Amino acid sequence: MRRRFLLNALFTSVTASLAVLVSPTLVQAQSFPNKTVRIVVPQTPGGASDTLARIMATKLAARWGQPVVVENKAGAGGNIGMEEVARAPADGYTLLMSYVGTHAINGALYAKLPFDPEKDFAPVATLAVLPYVVLVNANSPVKTLGDLVELSRRQGVNFGSAGNGSVNHLLGEMFNATANVKFQHIPYRGAAPAMTDLLGGQIQTVFTSLPSAAGFIRDGRLRPLAVTSVKRSVGFPDIPTVAESGYPGFDVAPWFGFFATGGTPAAVIRQMNADINEALRSPDVIEKFSAAGAEVYATTPAQFGAILKDDIAKWSKVVKASGAKLD
Repeated sequence: MRRRFLLNALFTSVTASLAVLVSPTLVQAQSFPNKTVRIVVPQTPGGASDTLARIMATKLAARWGQPVVVENKAGAGGNIGMEEVARAPADGYTLLMSYVGTHAINGALYAKLPFDPEKDFAPVATLAVLPYVVLVNANSPVKTLGDLVELSRRQGVNFGSAGNGSVNHLLGEMFNATANVKFQHIPYRGAAPAMTDLLGGQIQTVFTSLPSAAGFIRDGRLRPLAVTSVKRSVGFPDIPTVAESGYPGFDVAPWFGFFATGGTPAAVIRQMNADINEALRSPDVIEKFSAAGAEVYATTPAQFGAILKDDIAKWSKVVKASGAKLD
């Protein structure tokens, strides 16, 4: 009888211990997702963030067996969409499609943000790095980046951007410093109107992401002069780099990736990271990213967090040097 009692007590103790080990967050991760997942893109449709988010949404929906919808929430330099994710339930069902511009630059650019770029978001996974490209209208007499610099020194050159403090703007200022020129900055309310004016001949050049320019390059309406990364784009191998064009050391290839709301259970973050990285290894995703001018870039959540911290420090210096500030 005493032996049976001891065995029952041991069974009860082991069962209780297992119940503690199988935590609610672990169960949540194992069942994730069991409903629609939203990806908030804090920019307008058609740009790099939107393009990459839609490629991943299709792939993850097939993997998860649940709808994955992309919602564009543009405005205030990306801050409107970011705030929505920062205030969402911390359960992994609302993701932010972010990149260097919104996540590493806005904190230095805006006097006050309604969220903390680090504390209010949980890094999930990087997706890609991609270069920006220097473009002119196909009818321009400018054929190379060197031609553009010489034109600037003779009569001046203007460049359009998505707005003060945008990556497009800061890249132009970085190139000004590198080449010892003074391209005149013309800010727009988003990248799309700047591209429209470049196509119409109202401005002379833009620095923009390859995915947002790929169609115009392929149909011959815009001429690419150089990509900003240290190596040529796999999808556009004929475009030289800025460094190859006579300005060594120039290397800017911003990252793009997913964040969840801060406080999302670590087990859910790990599960999403594993699924996203598996999707990034798929030949069809690699091919689609490459066609858009992007290169797959996979990390762990911890690695992504470290990258963000380093880039916040790096780009804060660039913003300060440019003098750009927004209220």
